[in-house]
Amino acid sequence: MELATTDLAIFIAYVAALIAIGYLVSREKSGHQKNTQDYFLAGNGLPWWAVGASLIAANISAEQIIGMSGSGYAIGLGIASYEWMGAITLILVGKYFLPVFVRKEIYTMPQFLEQRYDERVKLVMAIFWLGVYTFVNLTSVLWLGALAINAIAGVELLFGLLFLGLFSAAYSLYGGLKAVALTDIIQVVLLVIGGLVLSYLALDLVGGGNGLLAGFVELTQRAPEKFDMILSPDNPNYASLPGLSVLVGGMWVVNFSYWGFNQYIIQRALAARSIDEGQKGIAFAAYLKLLMPIIVVLPGIAAVVLLPDLARPDEAYPQLMNLMPVGFKGLIFAALVAAIVSSLASMTNSIATIFTMDIYARFKPSEDQRHYVGVGRAASVISLILAMICAEPLLGQFEQAFQYIQEFTGFFTPGIVVLFVLGVFWRGATANSALAAAVGSLVLSLLLKFGWPELPFMDRIGLVFLLCLALAVGVSLLQGRGQAVVVGSDGSVALREISFDTSRGFNLAALGVTLVLIALYTTWW
Repeated sequence: MELATTDLAIFIAYVAALIAIGYLVSREKSGHQKNTQDYFLAGNGLPWWAVGASLIAANISAEQIIGMSGSGYAIGLGIASYEWMGAITLILVGKYFLPVFVRKEIYTMPQFLEQRYDERVKLVMAIFWLGVYTFVNLTSVLWLGALAINAIAGVELLFGLLFLGLFSAAYSLYGGLKAVALTDIIQVVLLVIGGLVLSYLALDLVGGGNGLLAGFVELTQRAPEKFDMILSPDNPNYASLPGLSVLVGGMWVVNFSYWGFNQYIIQRALAARSIDEGQKGIAFAAYLKLLMPIIVVLPGIAAVVLLPDLARPDEAYPQLMNLMPVGFKGLIFAALVAAIVSSLASMTNSIATIFTMDIYARFKPSEDQRHYVGVGRAASVISLILAMICAEPLLGQFEQAFQYIQEFTGFFTPGIVVLFVLGVFWRGATANSALAAAVGSLVLSLLLKFGWPELPFMDRIGLVFLLCLALAVGVSLLQGRGQAVVVGSDGSVALREISFDTSRGFNLAALGVTLVLIALYTTWW
């Protein structure tokens, strides 16, 4: 397939505009040189709307749009639990974790672990996150993005990989997080508009040209099995989404790890002007998360009717785009690429932040700010090159990339959540207990995966979390007396000094998210 001239013109205009805007917002005042706070935390000057938009732009990428649409094709609406449960998780992160991170004035999640535990924990987790972000997250976004470009525009995979890498670097490498976050506003607007247009046109096709509602009714009648939110044990996809575990089990662990303790996500909230601005941004993102299944899951379900004979579920979104009329196809293609490059830029910036601040600065502590910014840019470029080289070998053989990513990261997420939950809320947790939980998460996950293969991975995550929690508490108690959370005299803050009170607007937003979720799960139970 190839893009028509009109579609190609729309796409080229988008690319040129984004690069130009990225450069303009990156410029500094005359005489001011970018420092690490400017480059890695946007000078702590992001307003709430930039925080919220950037959170979603960093989150929604190829593995969500392509991968989750593929899971919508294979599984149905149940996969939307990742999005909808993520909305309420964001609210909890904003209320109970963001105030702690902001008060401690950290750049990175490993930095928090060093302040709370010790340097060993920081170093282990920094190396782990660098590996995951480079060889799981970056590679998956690049590979799925290149596949989509190949399916839609006929571009060879190698050239697609190169284009995505160069495009993301072109507008983000110079300006850092500020360029990423402010251009993310454009990306999210384009993503939402393009996604809604695709969903509308797909449902209109399902309904035979009779409009959105007729198409949706027709879809529920022709594929009723795709509209179960809570899967029963006899469902062939139960192993991927095991019933009530999405509401009361391992889904919570997955979401807290991703939205609360994931560097390339939480970094946006850390860059807010204030805690209040960060919390408003998180609430804004939560409402956008409620909307996302319409954009990333519904098209996959529509493809069950429109394209019933696909060879692979992950072909659903790209092949559906090829059914779109000229002009709309260019808009939707631009929205897809917008989601891909914004996530690439976010991930490379976070890789640069962790490498520079948590590893490089440890060995070169006396360099000037300009030097560290240069190191961060170099780290971004190297991570992109590595991801492009490794993309096909690591991901080329998987049919549902989204489920693969969840399965792989699920080996580590239980231990990560234990580290942070105990680190924030229990004074008795020790550094040795943190290391035990981190290592135990991988070991226990592998033992259960191969020793109890029929256990759904979501249930495995919940069980490993409980085991790691017990392990960490046990190690801490055996050591006798754990460290305090922090001590005011060393520049950090005691937990009792942090206010978890939130504004009336944030509380109303939290109530609204809760009521919407109750309505959604009641309707599609």
